[in-house]
Amino acid sequence: MREDIASIRKEYTQAKLDEDTILKDPFEQFEKWFNEALKSEIVEPTAMVLSTVNQDRQPFQRTVLLKTFGTDGFVFYTNYESRKSRQINENPQVSVLFPWYSLERQVAITGRVEKISTKQSLKYFLSRPKGSQLGAWVSNQSEVISSRSVLEAKLEQMKRKFKEGKIPLPDNWGGYRIIPNTFEFWQGRKSRLHDRFFFEQDENGSWKSNRLAP
Repeated sequence: MREDIASIRKEYTQAKLDEDTILKDPFEQFEKWFNEALKSEIVEPTAMVLSTVNQDRQPFQRTVLLKTFGTDGFVFYTNYESRKSRQINENPQVSVLFPWYSLERQVAITGRVEKISTKQSLKYFLSRPKGSQLGAWVSNQSEVISSRSVLEAKLEQMKRKFKEGKIPLPDNWGGYRIIPNTFEFWQGRKSRLHDRFFFEQDENGSWKSNRLAP
């Protein structure tokens, strides 16, 4: 058993979050922190850990990239036949975590997922680099493959197939929107007495926040 890692610890002293500084609207608070994450030039500020649950109630996590957000929700793109998509079809309730460790912060969001329009998916797909567009055609995401050479061979095939003209949007690829029902903003503090604020909507659709014990 590895016991030498038990002594690894760090005091969180960069910032604080309190009733006087947190914004009343969780979308505005998220955007504030997101902009600060961009400005800080941390690695992959748009990365979020997406959690889904399969039909046996087994949770799964993976990192996806946030591509747009607003008061209507948080959008990411994927293969609609992937494991995550199959689990979303079975249970559209998900959670995401933005792990901004270098800022001693994290944001956790729970909500339900819905597909975005094909028009919106196409608009984003056409903005992607050509290599990423081809990759969407190459990978049958989450399926077992014998070796990487399978992917490389199919990539060459797709390059020949779409040598001229625009690469079309695959039928099995597009975006999902996460519509939040809760937010939690976490700011690391000294002695593990972290600041945590939890937002949820009341029966009138207004957002209410409470401080949580760390």
